[in-house]
Amino acid sequence: MAVTTKTRPGTTEIRPFTVDIPQADLDDLKRRIAATRWPEKETVPDQSQGVQLATMQTLARYWEKEYDWRKVEARLNALPQFMTQIDGLDIHFLHIRSKHDDALPLIITHGWPGSVIEQMKIIDPLTNPTAHGGSASDAFHLVIPSMPGYGFSGKPSKPGWDPEHIATAWTELMKRLGYTRFVAQGGDWGALISEMMAVQAPPELLGIHVNMPGVYPPEIDALLQSGITGANNPLDSLPGNLSNDEKRACEQADFFWKHSSYALEMGRAQTLTGLADSPIALATYMLDHDAASLKMLSESIAGQPRGITPEDVLDNITLYWLTNTGVSSARLYAENALSFFAAKGITIPVAVSVFPDELYEAPQSWAEQAYSNLIYYNKLDKGGHFAAWEQPKIFSEELRAAFRSLR
Repeated sequence: MAVTTKTRPGTTEIRPFTVDIPQADLDDLKRRIAATRWPEKETVPDQSQGVQLATMQTLARYWEKEYDWRKVEARLNALPQFMTQIDGLDIHFLHIRSKHDDALPLIITHGWPGSVIEQMKIIDPLTNPTAHGGSASDAFHLVIPSMPGYGFSGKPSKPGWDPEHIATAWTELMKRLGYTRFVAQGGDWGALISEMMAVQAPPELLGIHVNMPGVYPPEIDALLQSGITGANNPLDSLPGNLSNDEKRACEQADFFWKHSSYALEMGRAQTLTGLADSPIALATYMLDHDAASLKMLSESIAGQPRGITPEDVLDNITLYWLTNTGVSSARLYAENALSFFAAKGITIPVAVSVFPDELYEAPQSWAEQAYSNLIYYNKLDKGGHFAAWEQPKIFSEELRAAFRSLR
């Protein structure tokens, strides 16, 4: 799968890493795609029954006949990649230092079904801002790790790698790289892990930026999650003093919880063994994250890309396939005991960017309550759950603005 230098167990050594997928693995992938046994067409004209058959058959044809993994492999290998062992587990990461000496160190964490590929478009704008309309004072040194069980990182063989553990590991990683002051960013799982870093508040961490912030008052968050089965309607029991933005955020979270069965199923990760056997099963499952993202990605696959191209989609899915991480990545859902959406009592500086097609649009009023030191809040006109991937220019500009006061 990859070429890497040897390391001794228990060491803090950082060694170079190179991706080198055997051709036999790529040939096997195409063979499996060609051998797919397809189901019948959905019985409705929309996506209410999930990813539509035509979408998957179009993607499969491109995946089998035209897609070239070697292109993204070359792009990955053009970046400085490393592996280090933390708490007995190999952690893969990209480490790109800016040419600007005073650049601010930043660790960025992906989510599910993302990977380090999700952030590749923002690397040059953030490390080399003068080439992208920014100034040298906006530069970042970037550390972009693969979460445990994801990508080229190791797969935990026992419980314990929950978001709190990952947060402590990320702080250790940054200190191991020699950074005595840094900031953190994340969306999806990355938001929760960045927030846990902020809760832990190591002295080296100056602040965080999140694009899926945990701002819901805990009692409202619990109420909305109680409607996940659809047996009751939590919206009927909301407090009567909510603003229009807060009501809208409740409606969005209620819709998500009633359409998030994948998250419950991933808590029983071993049941998803089919994701390790069928590339089409894996791809279909990964596309159906949320309604807005599915619509955007389906349109892209149909030839109407909005930032994320069919090749982008397949770069990420193929990474999951080649590393056989469909099941191992799901285990994080079983490990987690935290709420994604609820406020967590963070007191260090926090910056928030709100994208319109995110799972919910976090109200500024709740952000101000959730983060006692909210240093930045901005609502954008476009972008969704995979904002860095879909809108890299806007996302990069947001990070520059968000962290400017902490330099």
